[in-house]
Amino acid sequence: MAKQQGLTLLEVLVAMAVFATAASAVMSSLSTQTRNLPKLEQRTFASWVANNQMVEIRLTEKFPAIGEKRGEVEQLGETWYWRQNVVKTMDDKFRRINISVSPNQNMNPVVVELSSYVSDNN
Repeated sequence: MAKQQGLTLLEVLVAMAVFATAASAVMSSLSTQTRNLPKLEQRTFASWVANNQMVEIRLTEKFPAIGEKRGEVEQLGETWYWRQNVVKTMDDKFRRINISVSPNQNMNPVVVELSSYVSDNN
């Protein structure tokens, strides 16, 4: 009896079907990641704007006044709009700062929101 060498046609077809399914899943995943790249980039830039604004508040103001401020900043060739809302807390020595960032002046949609607390060190 001779030993069989090579693959049968059925084995080749099954292997091709498995490969086609795996390749299709990989392509679908890459396509989804490629579509989400602009959103991820937008969130990253907006996050930088929010963090920069928070650092600026902490460096320039001893204790921020309660209320809302708005502004705009250019980041990597794009104009970003931010809204800072300082809120009183139950403890008069602390304030909560909320910063929202949007690519639109009407703040719709808000891409990133950042909150932090600051204390009065006096």
